[in-house]
Amino acid sequence: MCGIVGYKGKSDACGILIDALKRLEYRGYDSAGIAVWNKGKIEVARQKGKVDELRKIVADSSFAGKTGIAHTRWATHGTPSERNAHPHKAGDVVVVHNGIIENYIELKDRLRKEGHKFLSDTDTEVIPHLIMSYIKKGRDFVEAVRLSLKELRGSYALGIIREADKMLIAARKESPLIVGVGNGEYYIASDAPAIINRTKRFIFLEDDDIAVFAEGTVKLIDLEGKAVKREIRQVQWSDAMAEKGGFKHFMLKEIFEQPRAISETLIGRVKEEKGQVDFEELKLPDLAKIKKIWMVACGTSYHACMIGKHLFESMLRIPVETDIASEFRYREPILKEDDMLVLVSQSGETADTIAAMKEGKKRGVYTLSVCNVLGSTLARDADGVIFTHAGPEIGVASTKAFTTQISVLFLFALHMGKTLGRISASDVSGYINEIKQVPHKIQSILDASGLIEEVARKYMAYRNFLYLGRGVNYPSVLEGALKLKEISYIHAEAYAAGEMKHGPIALIDENMPVVVVSPHDHTYKKTCGNVEEVISRRGRVLMLTDDPSHEMADRVETFFVLPRTIYALQPILSVVPLQLLAYHIANFLGTDVDQPRNLAKSVTVE
Repeated sequence: MCGIVGYKGKSDACGILIDALKRLEYRGYDSAGIAVWNKGKIEVARQKGKVDELRKIVADSSFAGKTGIAHTRWATHGTPSERNAHPHKAGDVVVVHNGIIENYIELKDRLRKEGHKFLSDTDTEVIPHLIMSYIKKGRDFVEAVRLSLKELRGSYALGIIREADKMLIAARKESPLIVGVGNGEYYIASDAPAIINRTKRFIFLEDDDIAVFAEGTVKLIDLEGKAVKREIRQVQWSDAMAEKGGFKHFMLKEIFEQPRAISETLIGRVKEEKGQVDFEELKLPDLAKIKKIWMVACGTSYHACMIGKHLFESMLRIPVETDIASEFRYREPILKEDDMLVLVSQSGETADTIAAMKEGKKRGVYTLSVCNVLGSTLARDADGVIFTHAGPEIGVASTKAFTTQISVLFLFALHMGKTLGRISASDVSGYINEIKQVPHKIQSILDASGLIEEVARKYMAYRNFLYLGRGVNYPSVLEGALKLKEISYIHAEAYAAGEMKHGPIALIDENMPVVVVSPHDHTYKKTCGNVEEVISRRGRVLMLTDDPSHEMADRVETFFVLPRTIYALQPILSVVPLQLLAYHIANFLGTDVDQPRNLAKSVTVE
């Protein structure tokens, strides 16, 4: 997740672009860069660290042009460094990019054979080289860009300039990009906060759109070169609203970002046609020697570990033990050198999880961190790290970090299974196909958010909730109950459904809403029996299922249908309406959704 901005107009491009980057810096990027077209020459500056570090080196007159592009980076390919920072240049073509190019290795190999030399570890650098290769073959700038984009597989939001032309070109596919319309001047940005102080008139580009900015004009075309029409929309967002993408709260924005977050977590890692999942950045031990896996985390991340235990044990037949990080080292766990310790944390700075990692390293165990923040302690100090690519998560109550953690654990299980010969290439391809459909299925749930909002209005006055689920959906209901507690301050408990009659059933009456996740899987009949027990005690059942003709459909009070997926991926879908339910109840109650009382985003003390 990176940020790009661009400008073409009558004013000082450098000042506008640096200001725009600064407005995106709340997202926590690791490097920044700028390119300005000035009298037929493009000046480029790149710097590791904060935007203010970049600002110091662009004060001279060489950056005084009126056309430029700039970038803030959240690393996906290549470590944070000046050489990997954007913009990237080939010949006289300069590019900034948000997204991931899946087929960059194949393109790089081909371009090397044509004589192109690469200077970075990034996927982005293939783009200016590819454009330059078409220019060398006699294509004009716009045509070279268009033909190059047709060859790219993956996601992109792009800003492109060239020394030999006065144009700015922008393009998008599966990565957000907007055009700001001023008075004879234009802006591009991956997010509205960058430019909301300069204009409130926007063109929202769609997939495969290409915007060509000349002197005082913009022309939109598609990948075939045909003209495209997009309306200019006037928005009434404040600066604060723009940071939230027009959503009332960061949490809601982040719930709605989950399709994009999961897509970006998959890109560059899944090779469906080869039946494999690759983690190119990962240095692993001999996986055949791993006899046991430990998964350790806190809070929401611990729930992801519980799902990971289901995945690894069922798919790989390797024993997995899950532990709450704050308890882990105090019971003196029996760690052996042929174990693997997986540590999961959104921030990578969770104190108890870091302490668990240190305990593992002291015992000579391979440590693998799954986290969302580059440069964090877990990312730096673990033996290996897998980033979730969720992008910055501002709301204290975690949402997209959770679903991307599950996605990463699922992908890693496939990688281990293929490596160990326990999952065939054809089965891996089938699993990959299933998870690639998950973002679209989440989007269909989000499209029905209004229905969940009405359910929330119906139940907002109740002060106690019970959540029930089985199998992989037990951690999902634990997460749903946690979300309700965190942001609405309503008491909520979650149980494995079979445990209900071992105590919690005593609480059930007409004042107890009971949220049940009951997909049509091998736990279906058992869960139906549990629901029957709730109904007979006048409990008010809210059921989530992937079976529109569920046998309890006519008997429960509220019924919500989920898209179907394989058993292993059910919790990624079932948790989304639970997140929305918690959000809407909290919003109706008027709590501070993004910063709930007594909670912190990163728990850095024990």
